Amino acid sequence: MSDHVIDKVRDFAEGLLPTMGLELVDVQFRREGHGWVLRLFIDREEGVTVDHCADVSREIGQFLDVEDLIGHPYHLEVSSPGLERPLKSMRDFQRFVGKKAKIRMHENLDGQKVFVGIIGEATEEAIQLDLEEGGKVRVAFDQIGRARLVF
Repeated sequence: MSDHVIDKVRDFAEGLLPTMGLELVDVQFRREGHGWVLRLFIDREEGVTVDHCADVSREIGQFLDVEDLIGHPYHLEVSSPGLERPLKSMRDFQRFVGKKAKIRMHENLDGQKVFVGIIGEATEEAIQLDLEEGGKVRVAFDQIGRARLVF
């Protein structure tokens, strides 16, 4: 059920947010200590304000009321992804060339699973990181398990 909710909310948000000058970073729907939480992370190059979050929350809330997707109590949260923003798409890597990132691989590459460095290049074929400890590594996008900016 949670995948169905995530898919429906993602589809709606991906149509809505560009009209508001925003982009969808991630959608989560899971049970936490205080109950179910539907969480949307939004972003834009100039940063996200509280007003952006409130506007998106209102629109998503109205969508959920009309669609009646969730048959139990839940909390809706809309926020910025923060300084350690996840990098989910090739477009994210291209946007943040020159920024520091941490990449966790699905499988070891050269005996290592985690790499930290500056995104030097992001093409359709691979991402190049200029590593903190020196040297460079090129990884195919589909080999990446998780990635995020770091500061």
